[in-house]
Amino acid sequence: MAPFTTIYRSFVEQAERRPDKALFELPDGQRITYRETAETVRRTAARLVADGVTPGDRVAVQVEKSPEAIALYLATLRIGGVFLPLNTAYTGAEMEYFIGDARPRVLVCSPDRLADHVHRAEQGLVVETLGTTGDGTLLDGDGDGDGDGDGDGDRDRDGNGNGRHAKVFDASADDPAAILYTSGTTGRSKGAVLSHGNLASNCRALLEAWEYTAEDRLIHALPIFHIHGLFVAVNMTLTAGASMYYLPKFDAGTIADLLPGATVLMGVPTFYTRLLKNDRLTQEACASMRLFVSGSAPLLASDHQAFEARTGHAILERYGMTETGMNTTNPYTGGPRKPGTVGIPLPGTEIRVVDGATGRPLPDGEVGSIEVRGPNVFTGYWQLPEKTAAEFREDGFFITGDLGRIDEDGYLRIVGRGKDLVISGGYNIYPKEIEELLDAHPTVRESAVIGVPHPDFGETVVAVVVPAPDQQPQEAELLDFVAKDLARFKHPRTVRVVDALPRNVMGKVQKAELRKRYADLFAGADA
Repeated sequence: MAPFTTIYRSFVEQAERRPDKALFELPDGQRITYRETAETVRRTAARLVADGVTPGDRVAVQVEKSPEAIALYLATLRIGGVFLPLNTAYTGAEMEYFIGDARPRVLVCSPDRLADHVHRAEQGLVVETLGTTGDGTLLDGDGDGDGDGDGDGDRDRDGNGNGRHAKVFDASADDPAAILYTSGTTGRSKGAVLSHGNLASNCRALLEAWEYTAEDRLIHALPIFHIHGLFVAVNMTLTAGASMYYLPKFDAGTIADLLPGATVLMGVPTFYTRLLKNDRLTQEACASMRLFVSGSAPLLASDHQAFEARTGHAILERYGMTETGMNTTNPYTGGPRKPGTVGIPLPGTEIRVVDGATGRPLPDGEVGSIEVRGPNVFTGYWQLPEKTAAEFREDGFFITGDLGRIDEDGYLRIVGRGKDLVISGGYNIYPKEIEELLDAHPTVRESAVIGVPHPDFGETVVAVVVPAPDQQPQEAELLDFVAKDLARFKHPRTVRVVDALPRNVMGKVQKAELRKRYADLFAGADA
C-alpha cells in the first residue's frame, strides 16, 4: 500500500491542484469549487477551535445534507477532532443516549432543533447550528481561533478579517477520526471508532478497485451520516479530485435527468428499484455512465437482471459494514459481476469463512461466520474494551456477525446475519436460501424469512412476502413452489402477505421488527 496520507491532506492536495474545479454541483445550478470548500473548512475549523475542541474531542453532528456539512467533517479532521455523524431521524431519548455516551465537546444541529438542545450548555456542551444554505451559528462571526481566548489567534485572517484556523493536526494512522454508531438492532448502539488510517486505506483501495479518478462525476443522493454516503462516496470524490451532483435526497426523476452528464451512481437497492419504474432509464441516457454501485442491503437478482437489460450496465455489488468500511467488491474489470454475490476482497483486506464456535476455516461452499482482517477494520468500540476483545480472534480477524460462503470463483455470498439464523428442532436454517426461492415466484416481489417461537421446535419458519404488481400471492401455492427444493425442516410453517417490508434509512429489512410482530403466532399451538 502507498504511504499514509489522511483524507484531509488528500483533499488539500486536490484543492491546491484544481482550486477552480467544481466539487459540488447543486440542484439550483450553483457550483461550489474546491477553493471555496477549503475556505469554508478553514473558517469552520477556527470556530471549532474557538469552541474549545482539541485533538481527540468529539464533534457530534445532526444536520441536514449540505456542502457546509462536508466542510464541517473536513474541519473536524483538520484540527484532530473526532467526527460523530448522527442520523437526522434520531429524536429525544436517542440523542440523550448518544450525547451521554460519546460526551462530545460540540454538538452541531439544524437551526430548527436548537430549542431541543439549549439546556445542554449547562452540561458543558457547546451547541452550534448549521442549516442547508450555510445559515446557522457555525459560520457566523469570528472566534478567537485557537480556543485559549487570548486573541493571539493560532490562525490567519482573510481580507475581510474572518478567522481561518492555520494549524493542521498531524494525524497518525492510529489516531481516531470518527465514531459511527451501529444501528442497534440487538440492544444499545455501539460506537465504532474509525481511525485516520482506516478511512484513508479503505478509500485508497476503492479508488484502485473502481478506477475512480478526477474525471468522474458522481451522482450523490445518499445520506451523509453513515459509511456509504460519507466514507465511500464523499471520501472517494474529495481525494480523487472528482465532482459530484449533490442531491438532498433520492429522486428518480432528478437522477434520470442527471445520468447523461454523470459517470457514477452509488446507491442502495431501493434506488435501482425506483429507477426501473422510470421510463427515462434507457441505454441512451446511460451512455456516459461507467459504474453503478449498490450496497448497504441485498439487491434483488431480478432487479440486477432487469437493470442490465434496460441500460446495458451490470450493477456492481459490494459488502461493507460500520466497523470495517468496505470489505469486498464485484470486479470493475477482469471478471463477471455475479448477482447475489458481493465479490472478492479489496486490496489489502482478507476474508475468511469459519465455524463460528471454533474459528476453524471452512472449505469453499460451506456456510459459516464471515471474518475480516485488514487496515480498514476499526480500532474498537467506544469505551467498551471487553466487547471489542470479544469481537476479535487472537490472530486479528474481526467477527462480522454475518454468515456466508465462498463460491467456486472465490466470490463471497452473504446468506444473512448470524442473529437471523433460524434453529428449528436443532437444525440450522439460513433464511436467504428460502427467500431466493420465494422471490423467484411470479406473484412475489420480495420476501423476508424469519424464525419465531414455537412450543415444539423452539423456533419455526415464517415467510413474509410482498406481492408483485397486480398479483395476489397464495399461501398454499407458495408453499408447494418451494417444497420441492427444500428439506422438510426448512419449509415455512406459514406465509404472511404485507404491502411492504419494514426497512431502515439505508434500505435494510428490519427483521427484528418482523420477529416482534409475529412473535405470538404459535403461542397457543399444541406442543
